[in-house]
Amino acid sequence: MTTEELTSNVLLALDEIRPFLKSDGGDISLISIEDDKHVKVRLEGACISCSVNQMTLKAGVETTIKKYAPQIETVVNVM
Repeated sequence: MTTEELTSNVLLALDEIRPFLKSDGGDISLISIEDDKHVKVRLEGACISCSVNQMTLKAGVETTIKKYAPQIETVVNVM
């Protein structure tokens, strides 16, 4: 998978999860993809102060991204 295809797939994954985040007043942005294996995102809105945002990041965001781009190893939230 090329870097462009990888970026496209990660963005598709974020588009899939975004409605769930927006329903709770949050959102998410792609910050970067490093070495075609490590994704950095930024949780926004209500997601910033949500007490379960790390669970959302791992169980929701990371799982969805890996469904679209299995070679991704880590997904981290940057502030």
